[in-house]
Amino acid sequence: MFLTFEGVDWSGKSTQAELLTAWLRGQGRTVLSTREPGGTPVGEAVRNVVLHGDEMTPWAEAALYAAARAEHVERALRPALERGEDVVCDRYIDSSVAYQGGARGLGIERVLELNLTVTRGLVPDRTFLVLLDPAEARRRGGGHPDRIEREGEPFMRAVDLAYRALADASPERIVALDGARSAEEIAEEVRGHVRSLF
Repeated sequence: MFLTFEGVDWSGKSTQAELLTAWLRGQGRTVLSTREPGGTPVGEAVRNVVLHGDEMTPWAEAALYAAARAEHVERALRPALERGEDVVCDRYIDSSVAYQGGARGLGIERVLELNLTVTRGLVPDRTFLVLLDPAEARRRGGGHPDRIEREGEPFMRAVDLAYRALADASPERIVALDGARSAEEIAEEVRGHVRSLF
């Protein structure tokens, strides 16, 4: 299974990815737990540039994320899936579509097409979208925000709207979760959906 987690920054998606990975391993399954950007040496280098580097144009940002994703898919995700492992990934294509396609204004379809091209069409079996009001998410935020996290609330609201539109457009793949609930309540709902994929 290829499972991804999405949401605005500080929504709790990373926590849910960790909880699901631990549960799947507890079921005796072999799991690759990874993140984007990251998961490979090239991906981690790109992560440092896009999250902690200088300001850049929206298309440069989108292209860097796509480059990291291309490497991630070929070097980590596809090989793990071919070995019969489960893959749990913290962010994937939907992040680029929401952040760069939607909030940066590059266009949902254009960013989606770029990413489907570089990944050779690898799409998750299920995507769990943790929805949380961006103002509440910011209140949860850490003390050292990265370049994207420093964007203002209007930007995060645009990301949130783009994510909601994606969920409406792909209800068979994207499961929208109420991020205001406790982590354990959300995790139990996620496990219910994943059990149906076994």
